[in-house]
Amino acid sequence: MTKNLGTHEALELHEYLVFKNITLTKSATMSKLVQDGELKTILEQDAEMGVRHIETLQQFIANRGMQQ
Repeated sequence: MTKNLGTHEALELHEYLVFKNITLTKSATMSKLVQDGELKTILEQDAEMGVRHIETLQQFIANRGMQQ
């Protein structure tokens, strides 16, 4: 396995990271607005998991870099 990412791989990871950020923002925002306790818990858990996924993706991208 190579250490560097190709351009298309880096772009796809960037696109996925943007998607995860959008879903995190939506979950965090909606959890503040919902009335149902169970739904609020689900949204808060989703937001926490989203943060972990984003951190993992950022770490992966930082460790791999782009192929020059």
